[in-house]
Amino acid sequence: MRIVFAGTPEPAVVALEKLIASRHEVAAVITRPDARRGRGRSLHPSPVKALAEEHGIEVLTPTTLKAGTEDGDVLRARLAELSPEAIPVVAYGNLITEDLLDVPTHGWVNLHFSLLPAWRGAAPVQASIAAGDEETGGTTFRIDKGLDTGDILATVEESIQPTDTADDLLTRLAYSGADLLVRTMDGLEDGSITPQPQQGEATYAHKIATEDARIDWAAPADVIDRHIRAHTPGPGAWTLLGESRLKVGPVTAGPQFSEEHDSASNALRPGEVRVAKKDVLVGTGSSPVRLGQIQPPGKKMMNAADWGRGLSSKMTQDGMDEVIFS
Repeated sequence: MRIVFAGTPEPAVVALEKLIASRHEVAAVITRPDARRGRGRSLHPSPVKALAEEHGIEVLTPTTLKAGTEDGDVLRARLAELSPEAIPVVAYGNLITEDLLDVPTHGWVNLHFSLLPAWRGAAPVQASIAAGDEETGGTTFRIDKGLDTGDILATVEESIQPTDTADDLLTRLAYSGADLLVRTMDGLEDGSITPQPQQGEATYAHKIATEDARIDWAAPADVIDRHIRAHTPGPGAWTLLGESRLKVGPVTAGPQFSEEHDSASNALRPGEVRVAKKDVLVGTGSSPVRLGQIQPPGKKMMNAADWGRGLSSKMTQDGMDEVIFS
């Protein structure tokens, strides 16, 4: 089957690789324009564009898909020439206008990293971890004018592990989802797939802003644990120490630390920091959590125990009785 692939970030690369290796013809790729990043603010291609160019595949980089714009009209003309039978989509990041949906015979087929209708929207992986879901997965569906509301073509399930960060889970889903997308293209080509309407109550995963990643130390320990893992590595869970913002890596939450610490450690107030010889505890709305890594302003992530020793010295020098995260 002749396809055009639409995608941009690293998780989409796995799907493109699988499609290139499949029996289907990847005639072209649609991706976001080169973006500036790094200290020099130089232009860099998207991961999808880089892979496509390695394989000599035509790359289209419109800034918008809207009709009546130069980029949008050029894209429409090129798609008409390419005549794709399907356009598989993985995290493309641009609005697909309604008039384009019927261009390919089998439509635009999105790979979404949840079991729809659960966690429609921009951040399904993060939302599933933060909510404490035990299962998630991937769904291929035909894009319509709604937000992730189209008919389901196929699904794959994935268990969420107790220590999964968003990066861990997304990496596994990128691979299982890529296989699912290839099977979906196979099924559309041979007619073995019958689209099914979504059933069940929908939940939504909005786009994550930096403010959303702030830690609420008054929440229970298990909620804080999931919140931090859901925002790791990006945008990164964070807290304030005075006016300084610190990023916080995954923590250890669980039973009281009574065997390793005195009763005062188990009675820490939310956000109260206690430095011991080998670790750093922080009070929550339930039992304390043990910090794993922490990133002070202007520095790299470091072991929390090493950071804690520096903090303990500063507390002694400054005559501080307590340290509170907020």
